[in-house]
Amino acid sequence: MEIVKTCGAARRGVLETPHGTVQTPAFMNVATCGAIKGAVSAYDLAEIKCQVQLCNTYHLHLRPGEDLVREMGGLHGFTGWKGPILTDSGGFQVFSLAKLRRIGEEGVTFSSHIDGRRLFIGPEESMRIQSKLGSTIAMAFDECVENPAKYDYSARSCDRTTRWLKRCVAEMEKLREQPDTINPKQWLFGINQGCTYEDLRIRHMQEIAELDLDGYAVGGLAVGEPTEDMYRILDAVVPHMPKNKPRYLMGVGTPENILEGVRRGIDLFDCVMPARNARHAHVFTWEGHRNMLNQKYEHDPRPLDEDCDCPTCRRHSRAYIRHLFKANEMLAMRLCVIHNLYFYNTLTERIREALDNGTFEEFYQTYRGVLDRRI
Repeated sequence: MEIVKTCGAARRGVLETPHGTVQTPAFMNVATCGAIKGAVSAYDLAEIKCQVQLCNTYHLHLRPGEDLVREMGGLHGFTGWKGPILTDSGGFQVFSLAKLRRIGEEGVTFSSHIDGRRLFIGPEESMRIQSKLGSTIAMAFDECVENPAKYDYSARSCDRTTRWLKRCVAEMEKLREQPDTINPKQWLFGINQGCTYEDLRIRHMQEIAELDLDGYAVGGLAVGEPTEDMYRILDAVVPHMPKNKPRYLMGVGTPENILEGVRRGIDLFDCVMPARNARHAHVFTWEGHRNMLNQKYEHDPRPLDEDCDCPTCRRHSRAYIRHLFKANEMLAMRLCVIHNLYFYNTLTERIREALDNGTFEEFYQTYRGVLDRRI
């Protein structure tokens, strides 16, 4: 990772990946099953400033299956998105969605949330699935503990995650050398765990940093703990993350979470929030977020955000979008998902511009306390 500029701990960087350049800080758009929920395709993503598409290993493993995706040319051929793709390891979904699960040293046996069939995923299986998906960046298989969790269990979980990470590294090395591998230059990111215990987070980060991976993520946050705890953990762990590698905060978050994360030295973010909120008529703007079901928008001719030039804001009024939601038209969700993702991608774009211009702290102070407020 090339660090172009810094402002305190905040970093302006450039990632040269096997599937194109990523300007950081960046928000990765979540296409769980190969598509953004809300009828947004890979071809829409280019129009809304997306740099990285994120797909879900667990869901794609269940259906349609990684072998079919591989047959179709990997995720790039299957979805039509030609830029960088990150696939998560499936670990979080195994622990959050599986109806029944049993954790062992080899991996996790679980029941599919779709049809109940018994399945197994361990470090090697996760790497093989992601290799067949052909993503740009593969995430290591880790154990996601409940938050809060007891200290002793969190410590044992960190040790297991480290052992699993070493197995991921060994398996990835084998897969890269296979002649029929879709992406022999696939990157591998390790994941830091440790619940909300600063000493565990720091120790675990120091251990996995020694493996010299392609990048590092902070996992297990934004899962219900107070926001202050998330920031406290970032303050503790980020200084121990390698400076020349991308830093990824998984599953985060609100616009202000992103501002705070960048200020603490994070480069990459992802979250289902912008698309999920949009499907429920909540849109993000530079003044805060709006509920488009509110009656006050019934006769409002203005766009969702007067400071936005996304395709939705260029073409449609608040009154029209409110009507679409009230009429249960699918177009309402699509238009709002496009707007919210455009907003998130523009937010990180403006953060990059502020870092380039040396005005990030001014930008931070201007929008802190504004972006997450309800209008």
